[in-house]
Amino acid sequence: MIIRKKFKFEGAHIVRNCSTDRCKKSIHGHSYIVEVFFTSNKLDNGYMIFDFGLTKKHIRDIIDSFDHAYSLWDGESDEFKNFFKSNSERWVEMPVSPSAESYSLMFLKLVDHILKHTTFSNGEGDVQVSSVRVHETETGYAEAFREDMDIIELDIHKIIFSDAVINEWNNKDELIKILTSRLD
Repeated sequence: MIIRKKFKFEGAHIVRNCSTDRCKKSIHGHSYIVEVFFTSNKLDNGYMIFDFGLTKKHIRDIIDSFDHAYSLWDGESDEFKNFFKSNSERWVEMPVSPSAESYSLMFLKLVDHILKHTTFSNGEGDVQVSSVRVHETETGYAEAFREDMDIIELDIHKIIFSDAVINEWNNKDELIKILTSRLD
């Protein structure tokens, strides 16, 4: 069984090294829709995979981090990065160029990491994120599946959120602890 939770954000980026000049040379934005799909090996005491209310604790905050923010690839020049960091309060620095494909893989890894650090207490089974679909436009999306997790090197611990983004997280200290922890 699969359940889906949908999120939205308005974000800006440049996708360096892509084919089209508009995309790789100019800042532009999109109205993103992010769909997160969950599975489990059983239903909880409420006969659900898990309560969608649990997504409001950390998953919503992570995806909302990109709302009205600039997604900054860490491969940009220091001059470019410093310009954005000094002229915009909301930014996220990513270890990959911010394409729809990268977003879907990054959100998949982030949600997976959050779920592994979530204590379920209503008889939930083995809840997992099965895929994440990121709609960049009305006609196009990228979807990353569990089996795609290692398609590129993307260490979630290298994602840097601006202070303005972090300060809007509902359970800031707990989420920082989750994001900086490792499951070794």
